[in-house]
Amino acid sequence: MTNNFKYRIYFEDTDAGGIVYYANYLKFYERARTDFLRSKGISQQQLAIKENLGFVVRRCGIEYISSARLDDEIEVSVVIKEISFTIIKIYQEISIDKKILSTIEVDLVAIDTKKHSPKKISQNLKKLLNV
Repeated sequence: MTNNFKYRIYFEDTDAGGIVYYANYLKFYERARTDFLRSKGISQQQLAIKENLGFVVRRCGIEYISSARLDDEIEVSVVIKEISFTIIKIYQEISIDKKILSTIEVDLVAIDTKKHSPKKISQNLKKLLNV
């Protein structure tokens, strides 16, 4: 299931030419993942407090296809591809009017926030993520 979130490009997101600076795409992807969790009723802060659970990026592979510009409205998709014992694999796209500007594949590792070691993803969390 694809989940989409819209964001406006502001001056702070761009370089001197009004084009989104390449590293800022990672911020849009991160925002969409956070908004995705919120849309499922999942608070990362509450996960950390109540379950000592957090997520860290283990790997990401990003492709840049075209540029977003100042004042554009981008749409960022989030698709959970797979959840294993401790890893969530996610595929995302940034687009404008269905034209893909960038794609990313991200592996998140669930960690125990106190021990800083991998932690099992609960069945309840998997259910909330609809996987």
